Amino acid sequence: MSATHHEHADRTTPTTVEYWETFYRERERIWSGLPNFLLVREIESVAAGSALDLGCAEGADAIWLAKRGWRVTAVDVSETALARARAQAAHQELIGEIDWQRHDLDHTFPDGRFDLVTAQYLHSPLAEDGERMRILRRAAEAVAPGGLLLIVGHAEWPSWVLEPPAVVHFPTTAEVRAGLALDQAAWQVEVDEVVEREHPGPEGQPGIRKDNILRIRRN
Repeated sequence: MSATHHEHADRTTPTTVEYWETFYRERERIWSGLPNFLLVREIESVAAGSALDLGCAEGADAIWLAKRGWRVTAVDVSETALARARAQAAHQELIGEIDWQRHDLDHTFPDGRFDLVTAQYLHSPLAEDGERMRILRRAAEAVAPGGLLLIVGHAEWPSWVLEPPAVVHFPTTAEVRAGLALDQAAWQVEVDEVVEREHPGPEGQPGIRKDNILRIRRN
């Protein structure tokens, strides 16, 4: 997961880098090490090409893509997360197969065009909706002709979160599509869906979570 810096932050608000470095240093591993379910569902039958993974975190999605033959550029704002991703890739004998890059995506962005640009859960407590949409518009620009833009985001808090820890707006697919402002003659929406699945809580309590998914192809 990547993030952006709030331009009007006061002195007590951490920068993007500070926030995510603190986040990843709290534990030796944050995420499960498994690729995101909806990435697998949407991409496992797609022929491999070049891929850009925005907010790659500890690298599970990028590694999954690389093992399936994709040429992957993987990006995150946290060097700690990227170091873990590199180590895991090396453990799986993928040294040199993935181009790991550090970017604060509201300020710098990887060069090139890609057959797949994936943004999985690109949420941040530091980023406003406008900042996220700027990144997603830049993501769309990075899609090569015939390529795919895959955007997955939470639709709401898990059902077991009765008192959300923060006020967060989870954009709908309609809001994301409006924010992207894509030329309808140049793009085709292949998937626009809200997916509900089981999502147990940290103490094993049963629950569900809803996620939004957009899969859009450039003509």
